[in-house]
Amino acid sequence: MPSDLSIKQFNYPQLLAQVKQRVRLAQQRAAYSAYGEMLRMYWDVGHLLSDAQQQIGWGNGALQRLSADMRNDFPEIKGFSVRNCQCMIQFYNEYNEELTLPKDAALIAQLPVAQLQHPNTQSRIAELDTQITQSPIAQLPKFNFSLPILHLPWGHNIILIQRVKDINARYWYMVQSLTNHWTQDYLVDAIRQDYYKQHGALANNFDVALPQPEAEEVKTMLKDPYLFDMLTFTDKFDERDIEIGLVKEVEKFLLEMGTGFAFMGRQYHLEVSGDDYYIDLLMYNTFMHRYMVIELKNTEFIPEYIGKLNFYCSAVDEILCREGDNQTIGLLLCRTKDKIKAEYALRGINKPIGVSDYELGNALPHDIRSSLPKIEDIENELIEYDKRE
Repeated sequence: MPSDLSIKQFNYPQLLAQVKQRVRLAQQRAAYSAYGEMLRMYWDVGHLLSDAQQQIGWGNGALQRLSADMRNDFPEIKGFSVRNCQCMIQFYNEYNEELTLPKDAALIAQLPVAQLQHPNTQSRIAELDTQITQSPIAQLPKFNFSLPILHLPWGHNIILIQRVKDINARYWYMVQSLTNHWTQDYLVDAIRQDYYKQHGALANNFDVALPQPEAEEVKTMLKDPYLFDMLTFTDKFDERDIEIGLVKEVEKFLLEMGTGFAFMGRQYHLEVSGDDYYIDLLMYNTFMHRYMVIELKNTEFIPEYIGKLNFYCSAVDEILCREGDNQTIGLLLCRTKDKIKAEYALRGINKPIGVSDYELGNALPHDIRSSLPKIEDIENELIEYDKRE
């Protein structure tokens, strides 16, 4: 048996981490294989049902009969309800026989899930500008990527087929679902709020302030606008009120900011040359390995805000960053902005900064709220009603 000293010299923690990573990769590949086999079965069944539908139709109850017989003969297999059989037909009609994804499937299967968000993969989205009129898979030979259909759960695929028709957007939502482990409910909400168009839409100088791969990575992480609908105000409020509200709702705040963000502090103190400065909100992204300084303004965009944010990013780079940390990015959140003015203000700024809007939840106007009955009055009315009954 080796001594404890020899284990330390061998760097055992690194060995353990590598073994764990390999085990997790095997687990991910096994999950992908299971999804892929089931989806191929659904596609084949959809093919059979689609052909039968063209020959005999469903007016004679054939689909209902098939569903009942399948559940009787294979009670351990779920998924043969009439509705799901209809989804199989839709799945087949949407993706035809090129579902096997010959181009990139092998590459995707070799990568851990987290690596699917690599900027080289993400940058492919920006290259697509052709209007899609045929089924997505039929169009794939024209492009330099493949949809990772076989790696997604069935429910995610059906949601995307039914709700997202644009090939670019569907690819983006698939990659985000894989890399960020989105649930079906979260995917539906992301589609409803049009996350695809929000991400990367903010005014920024990332292309000139960062190396290209990093610039693409940061742009896909940030969006415009941010929806802070967990906060509602009926009276006058300022930036501090919003900051305090976001800290109180930190779980929802982090969810809105995106994957990998950790909250480091509000009014984060920095001392520069003997003077005190306070950052509105400081965050750290564990995927990008970089700090993000957030300045929050309850006004429209003013160009002067950029200079202050540039100063804070420089201070964080100098004071807080350690070996392995990438360059700090700044995010200016305003109630409204003129994108052209924001892009002008960012010219010549050497720190990577983005400018985005944010929206708060809608509260009832004060005059309407005052006319509504109080909860105590409603409870008293219910008590009186029970007595009369």
